[in-house]
Amino acid sequence: MSAEDRHISPYTTREKVWRLLWAIVQMTLFRFSFHTWNTFRVFLLNSYGADIDATCIIRRTVKIECPWQLTMGKNSCLGDGAIVYCLGKVTIGDRVSISQHAHICAGTHDYTQDDMPLLRPPISIMDDVWIAADAFVGPNVVVGEGAILGARGVAIHDLDAWTIYGGNPAKSLKARPRE
Repeated sequence: MSAEDRHISPYTTREKVWRLLWAIVQMTLFRFSFHTWNTFRVFLLNSYGADIDATCIIRRTVKIECPWQLTMGKNSCLGDGAIVYCLGKVTIGDRVSISQHAHICAGTHDYTQDDMPLLRPPISIMDDVWIAADAFVGPNVVVGEGAILGARGVAIHDLDAWTIYGGNPAKSLKARPRE
């Protein structure tokens, strides 16, 4: 691979402009909005192409990259300091709680190639899921309905429905009872 090929950006010019504009909005209007202004933060995100239900709670300290890749269902929440790195499509279902400082990462690199090109695989988090504090959900992971990923758990593979996981890498601990 030539030196020129290594400097080709995986982003279009439009994406670069949108990312810059969103970064400015996120660091100002979004970050310094009042604690209770969830509707305003949802409006800002939806203005940048996200598809977030009006009932969602988005804390002002959340960091979201490429919001146009984010979809959130009804009554879901992104806690303080959560990172949602939407290089690929991130779909969050209904009644999902993503706790403080959790990291949802829909981006990686192909380490098998010398130039390690950017990959943008999706993440799907189904309904009634809880991603606990400081947990990590990696690229191309599906978190099944009702699953729980415990504090500081690391999901690098799909998580089964109605199962509680913990550890690094996340292992099944026990079934989650259904209400």
